[in-house]
Amino acid sequence: MSESSWGKRRNRTTNWKAYNAALKARGDLTIWLDKDMQWQAVPDGKPGRNKTFSDAAIQFCLTVKCLFSLPLRQALGLIQSLLRMAGLP
Repeated sequence: MSESSWGKRRNRTTNWKAYNAALKARGDLTIWLDKDMQWQAVPDGKPGRNKTFSDAAIQFCLTVKCLFSLPLRQALGLIQSLLRMAGLP
């Protein structure tokens, strides 16, 4: 009995070593942090409280928060650990 074009197709894995390596690579998380990025905000000279973090730093934090669907404090903990691992203040 021949398989129709709508039927299930089964792929047979012949290279198990490469298949296992590909499955492991799915869980790999690589984040590049630019060591030259300005994390602290530059004073703007306006009256009032100065900003603490740059717009780029805030955008990075919010992107990580949304990407992993984390509450704000968990996202801050994750980012602090990433900065520690990267050797950034």
